[in-house]
Amino acid sequence: MILPIVAYGDPVLRKVGKEIDAAYPELEKLIADMKETMYNAQGVGLAAPQIGRAIRLFLIDASPFADDEDLNEEEREVLKGFNKVFINAKIVKEEGEEWAFNEGCLSIPDVREDVFRQESVTVEYQDENFEQHTETFTGLAARVFQHEYDHIEGVLFTDKLSSLKKRLIKKKLENISKGKVNSGYRMRFPNAKRK
Repeated sequence: MILPIVAYGDPVLRKVGKEIDAAYPELEKLIADMKETMYNAQGVGLAAPQIGRAIRLFLIDASPFADDEDLNEEEREVLKGFNKVFINAKIVKEEGEEWAFNEGCLSIPDVREDVFRQESVTVEYQDENFEQHTETFTGLAARVFQHEYDHIEGVLFTDKLSSLKKRLIKKKLENISKGKVNSGYRMRFPNAKRK
């Protein structure tokens, strides 16, 4: 089932997600619905807060990036297979030079900005079967992970922008929260006027 994506301005996007366990109600269905929602919106990641649930769950399918001609063959191969569910994720270590990349977010349609993030992250998480993993991601895989991880920490990519950039996009963000945007997918707006 395609779920509405929560728009910028909704308080759930600012909550730190709670850890979950295998007893979380209808988790398998929730993950399936989140995948369908992400693919419908042509996203490469979706976090539970973006569908209104303040829990530590997100999923990533970075395979669309595998077609990027600017990447080396090794990175394209990594991205091709980077399709994972992350439960109760924790960043253990961030390393490397910060680098900029133009990011967007399904909760903030029509806003794209360069965001600086570190080049490598070592993470611990559980998969959908609650098996424990420790992995290191680099490059675009690390970036997509950090973006989705921020969601379960109540952080948005716009928080990482300079104060000047924030002022420049302020009106756009206000319009998004009021529902004055055409995303092309189902959304839930916190401050939309009811008709």
